[in-house]
Amino acid sequence: MKRQKRDRTSSLFNRGFKAGLDGKSRDFCPVSTIELRSHWMSGWREGREAHWGGQTGVSSIQMNPSLH
Repeated sequence: MKRQKRDRTSSLFNRGFKAGLDGKSRDFCPVSTIELRSHWMSGWREGREAHWGGQTGVSSIQMNPSLH
């Protein structure tokens, strides 16, 4: 059975969310193309909001509906 690949934008959003949740700087963004960088930055912003709101670890990722 083949596994379906996630599209790159979803993956970038999730990685940005995790970086924001971990309290990392937005300078940590590994993407240089503007279009793809915006997806990472959107995830990072939401991750930072979750971090400031006191959410941590796997529970915050499970609570965030935009990551599913």
